[in-house]
Amino acid sequence: MPQDIVFSFFLVFAGALVLATFALFTRQPLLIAYIALGAIVGPFGMGWIEHPDELADMADIGIIFLLFLLGLDMQPSALLAMLRKAMLVALASSLVFFAAGFGLTQAFGFSTMDSIIIGLAMMFSSTIIGLKLLPTTVLHHKHIGELMIGLLLIQDMLAILVLILLGVLEGGSSMPVWQPFVALPLLAAACYLLVKGVLLPLIVRFDRYHEYLFILAIGWCLAVAEGAKLVGLTHEIGAFIAGVTLATSPIAQFIAISLKPLRDFFLVMFFFALGARFNLQLLADVALPASLLALLVLVLKPVSFRLLLGRFSERHELAWDVGLRLGQISEFSLLIGFVAVQSALLSEQGSLLIQATAILTFVISSYIVVFSLPNPIAVSDKLRRD
Repeated sequence: MPQDIVFSFFLVFAGALVLATFALFTRQPLLIAYIALGAIVGPFGMGWIEHPDELADMADIGIIFLLFLLGLDMQPSALLAMLRKAMLVALASSLVFFAAGFGLTQAFGFSTMDSIIIGLAMMFSSTIIGLKLLPTTVLHHKHIGELMIGLLLIQDMLAILVLILLGVLEGGSSMPVWQPFVALPLLAAACYLLVKGVLLPLIVRFDRYHEYLFILAIGWCLAVAEGAKLVGLTHEIGAFIAGVTLATSPIAQFIAISLKPLRDFFLVMFFFALGARFNLQLLADVALPASLLALLVLVLKPVSFRLLLGRFSERHELAWDVGLRLGQISEFSLLIGFVAVQSALLSEQGSLLIQATAILTFVISSYIVVFSLPNPIAVSDKLRRD
């Protein structure tokens, strides 16, 4: 069936409406409905959408807007203080998760290279699941929001290093390992100067034209995101820097409110594409190792964050909260698997194992958060927080 973009959008959003309605009636998380829809109508289901990668590319904009909006409510001084505290926790937990993934896959007979890459993929937690299910007021104004952002940003930097390493192993990357660490402060400084010298005067002069401010915010977000990509970082890190540098502007809250529906539009497509790209027909080949690896992630990550954060004087309740919210693997895990397969460094079975583990941990951790912690899409009125 030829892929028509209007037909694809119709399937995504009309189908999301039907399954989301069913999910609300049956008291299920909405994210699960979007993933299930992708699996049903995608190329490995009914085949109504044959090329979900095109939608996935557009859906990545939702992640960019999510990080931009987070940055808008994060003051630079608070961010630097939290990054220093989160650094040791992020590094120590990453070593634990790598060792666990490597050890389990070695026990199932995967090659050493497969086990290394799968172990690397286990180190990261999902930015979307972790932050999407955190109430907005908590995310922007509470200590847990700052802590989770700090941990996830450090994980993002580690993921960039892993991707650079894969490029070096393939022989297709000339980027030095130190480049992201130099590029990050230089990009942040350049953005600060541009905001102070160019954007703020424009905002003050044309603040009564809301349409102009809306376009200015989107243009700034995407420009810095693309600039970050050009200097060896990621779109997401660039978008976050764009938000942080605008956080002190008088229009920060107006931008946050205006962009929230646009962000949600693209995030629906992200979860749809996630389900659509999963090959259910090959699931039996990795069902046992994927189930055990997912169980290991779901248990080990909350416990590890609880113990490590506890060592840094965080309250036990907060440490458990962070651990449960970060108890899954990441979008970066999927990207690492894809790049490694393309570079002939990872087998197809290893890639499928990463995909299956991602789906399982996304789904189960979403259930855990939705039914036990405050979140915006809780089925219980007691837990629902916007």
